[in-house]
Amino acid sequence: MTPEASLALIGLAIGTLFTPGPNNAMLAASGANFGFRRTVPHMLGVATGFPVMMLIVGLLLGGLFQTSAVLRETLRWGGAAILLWLAWKIAFSGGIGSKRSGVHPLTYVQAAAFQWVNPKGWSMAIAAVSQFVIAAKPVASSVTVCGVFLGFGLLSSATWAFAGQSLTRWLTTDRRLRVFNVTMAALIVLSTVQLLAH
Repeated sequence: MTPEASLALIGLAIGTLFTPGPNNAMLAASGANFGFRRTVPHMLGVATGFPVMMLIVGLLLGGLFQTSAVLRETLRWGGAAILLWLAWKIAFSGGIGSKRSGVHPLTYVQAAAFQWVNPKGWSMAIAAVSQFVIAAKPVASSVTVCGVFLGFGLLSSATWAFAGQSLTRWLTTDRRLRVFNVTMAALIVLSTVQLLAH
């Protein structure tokens, strides 16, 4: 990969991984409600689950996903439904950290599996694979792309979870926590609407 392509890849990773979206809103909400330590499995699931999905897309599924409108639309609308359900759970279940709500932080497996139904994740994976995976070296270039997204994904996940936890000093009342959770849920809904519009 040329230095120019490497810089473009790093720019894409930073631009897509650090901007608000479903994963980051859920990580911030989890950090605020459960604390950084209890959010670590969720962070690791996001940070490793997406690059693994990207690797599989790059090596196996990219062409199928691009040629099958049924698969593309099923994942798009199914993922949107799951995102909206998660937004509802965050906003209206008594605060996701509430013992009465019955809600717990996402596990590693749940967060990693979520990447497969996240429309933003599929868009990012297809875009990155189509732009940076070299046909002459599909394995090496796929691994390189995934490595960049893994490194920046770990940093992004930790940043959003820490930012959420940092707000806990402010989120000392039920009302403030509710406002925060509704705001995070609104970000998820807005992200979902934007993804469906494209």
